[in-house]
Amino acid sequence: MPYELKDRLVVGVASSAMFDLTESDKIFRTDGEEKYRKYQEDNKTVPLAPGIAFSFIKRLLSLNDLSAADEGPLIEVVLLSRNDPDTGLRVMNSIQHHCLGITRAIFQQGLSPYAYINALSISLFLSSNNSDVLEAIAKGFPAGYVMESKKIDDPNDDTLRIAFDFDGVLADDASETVMQEGNLEKFHTHETANAMEPHGDGPLKNFLVRVSKIQRAEEDRRKTDPSYKNRLRVSIVTARNAPSHERAINTLKSWGVMANDAFFLGGVEKKLVLDVLQPHIFFDDQSGHLATASEVVPSVHIPFGITNRGQRG
Repeated sequence: MPYELKDRLVVGVASSAMFDLTESDKIFRTDGEEKYRKYQEDNKTVPLAPGIAFSFIKRLLSLNDLSAADEGPLIEVVLLSRNDPDTGLRVMNSIQHHCLGITRAIFQQGLSPYAYINALSISLFLSSNNSDVLEAIAKGFPAGYVMESKKIDDPNDDTLRIAFDFDGVLADDASETVMQEGNLEKFHTHETANAMEPHGDGPLKNFLVRVSKIQRAEEDRRKTDPSYKNRLRVSIVTARNAPSHERAINTLKSWGVMANDAFFLGGVEKKLVLDVLQPHIFFDDQSGHLATASEVVPSVHIPFGITNRGQRG
């Protein structure tokens, strides 16, 4: 029987998001592909340092200890790389060095392998190549650009904290369009009138649904082991405020998911809350919010919807 991915939480990650490739990229840009290939060959046993998304991926994979022995892992991470298999060997060696449970990889020299997202049931693709992310989003794939931002990885803390903006990330941009084309009053009127109508799906809705399955696995573990402490925490950090908060909450309920925290900030700078919350990854569709958020937390831009029109892709 083939190994099935469709019922698992599958994340695709580029080596640029997982590891610090600053030196490698510099050689590629200044000296060309041939010297880049030689550099990677000469350093194939030298582990790459962690990148921005490393802590998120490491902690996500650690939750596989919740998996039922007869069902296989709840979570799979697949490396999606623009490298060819030869130069990608250093990345795979680095994965092994850091004891990450990643065994599957796609290497496509000079190409972005995002076309395989649906084939591999991937509900989130992370890359530090903005062009790849823009093209993936344009084709309807759940992709995020991992920005240069602060890393959070306390080795004494085994929790995983994930924070999401709402509109344009979890939900579609229909309400955001009302806001952009009208004003705040019109937005609140629209959301109040549609409070019981769930939002359409945004790029990361399916990812959140899969994450919620892990949350339920934790609850099941607590029933059999009262000493178990939940490690996964999901937060919504949105510029919405009352009365538009009700529709967001009802939408999450309709999807069968639960957030541990919700911050309805009504224009208060998100950085202030994120600096206290300290998520290991934060997703937002608005680059203005991320410009300051990236100063305090690992930040991912979801270039989706009306706030990102005009970008290539």
